[in-house]
Amino acid sequence: MKIFKRYTAGTLLLVFIMSSCSRDLDSFKEEATTIRNNVEVDSIIPDSILLSILEEETLFIEQAISQRIVDTTGMDVVKTNPKKVYAHYMPWFQSKDYDGYWGAHWTMANKNPEIIDANGKREIASYYYPEIGPYSSSDPDLQEYHFLMMKMSGIDGVIFDWYGSRDYYDYNIMKQATETFMWQLEDLGLDFSIMYEDRTAVQAVDLGFAVDTITAAQEDFEYVRDNYFTSPRYMQWEGKPLLFVFGPHHIQSPEDWDQIFTVFPEHNKPEYVTLWGANAWVGDNATGEFAWVDETHLTAHGHYYWHMTQPQNIDKLRVGSVYPSFNSFSLQGGWGLDHDWQIYPDGGDTFVETLNYTHHETSDFIQLVTWNDFGEGTMIEPTEEFGFLYLQLLQGYTGVSYTPQDLKTAQDLYFLRKSVAQNNQGTASRSANNTPNTQRFLDRVYYYIKRGQMNRARILLRAVERFYTTD
Repeated sequence: MKIFKRYTAGTLLLVFIMSSCSRDLDSFKEEATTIRNNVEVDSIIPDSILLSILEEETLFIEQAISQRIVDTTGMDVVKTNPKKVYAHYMPWFQSKDYDGYWGAHWTMANKNPEIIDANGKREIASYYYPEIGPYSSSDPDLQEYHFLMMKMSGIDGVIFDWYGSRDYYDYNIMKQATETFMWQLEDLGLDFSIMYEDRTAVQAVDLGFAVDTITAAQEDFEYVRDNYFTSPRYMQWEGKPLLFVFGPHHIQSPEDWDQIFTVFPEHNKPEYVTLWGANAWVGDNATGEFAWVDETHLTAHGHYYWHMTQPQNIDKLRVGSVYPSFNSFSLQGGWGLDHDWQIYPDGGDTFVETLNYTHHETSDFIQLVTWNDFGEGTMIEPTEEFGFLYLQLLQGYTGVSYTPQDLKTAQDLYFLRKSVAQNNQGTASRSANNTPNTQRFLDRVYYYIKRGQMNRARILLRAVERFYTTD
């Protein structure tokens, strides 16, 4: 079955142009314009041309194999806005076609993705639906797609939500998924950091994995030190590794954190960033605070920036928060976490409002909250409901030269990888067994996207679609 999506000419997309980092919201939105994304249908390209391109690519592939040529040069993206932008990322999804089962973050307690509605959508635990459908975090096709979309939107890296180093609940699965991302991050030149959930230290003690919370946290941080800090793409701040904690909500004594941080040598002690209002619980170990989502919305942002510019905090690291909405599915999904408040997308205005706060010089960099938390409705990855809207907004803000058509090319690559794999092996993703030559053509598409040669990437996609997929 062919699952590759074809887009016809005349697809309407909204592009929001943001050229200044210091303007007010009204003028910021006045430059919003509607354009037509004229995507060629490509059926007019003769077979002879597409076949000649495939022949050229076959020669390139054979040469690369014989000479053992490996492209590791990264993906250079020019941004006119120097502000760094990082995406908070959830590596916690599993899908039946890749992992053999549907993970809890798609099902929660009462949803079944095996149920498919009349529109072809699976039943998932979210008010929103990913444009590519529910997926596995460990899938290399997914990782390629997500990170290409990030690069072309001007995102500089990811901050992984991280639940410790031990094997209980689904934490080890999430840790392993996080580590499968490392090659793709380094290959595209994206940085990454870890957001530690300190509740895992308490759970480790309760489940008998550690004698006390300090020891549990120390063992987790030793793992981070030895396995993540060593990466050339690990985020740095003032020459030291940058580490986040979501809270802390459980370890709230500066003396305890003093002991925990003894696992780091003094010359490589990380810069430690807490949730807003939580620096006091970490004491002198705290470098700064990051903003998040609150039911008071912009009021909380205003207070955060006021607080962080007070004399006692003037030298602290400030991390702005940008989000599209907050609409938790937890209660409806049977998990019982009742959030009796919502922040609605408002046609994209919520994203623009929070992004506007970060235009000012009061934040050192931006954390996008989040790339893909579907359970809380804070995702900016392409969805059925909003398409590329949030990434287009980012493209305007960061000042990259990429377009919505380029974003669609990366998405087309994902769909075509799935179509080729399914047609040839009945599998969900790339493997050593499924039509290596065809997937190598798609590897060349990835190479051209990395090099910014988007027209070549699009034509090669059409060639593979025409000759290596079936209706």
